[in-house]
Amino acid sequence: MADITYDDFLKLDIRCGTVTRAEPFPQARKPAMKMWVDFGPDIGERKTSAQVTAHYTPEALVGKQVMAVVNFPPRQIGPFMSEVLVLGVPDEQGEVVLISPDHEVPSGGRMH
Repeated sequence: MADITYDDFLKLDIRCGTVTRAEPFPQARKPAMKMWVDFGPDIGERKTSAQVTAHYTPEALVGKQVMAVVNFPPRQIGPFMSEVLVLGVPDEQGEVVLISPDHEVPSGGRMH
């Protein structure tokens, strides 16, 4: 693994957001969920798709705080434009578990 500088790290804009809406994404190649995430007044609501169906239902996602990279360029995923990259780690079976703060924080807060 190559080392990066602190300046490289600062280029990533990782923010906390609150999921406002979630629905299945049946057009995705692998089972996925569409999510709309509110990042507060400065960034607003952004949408994304994530392969999180093993551990989350749409109902369980609404209201959940998640961490996401908000300064990647949008990416077309089938008929859906993903605007942020939500962050997660794989469990023992390789299924994504979302990263979230362990206390509620304001939407839009930047990770540092």
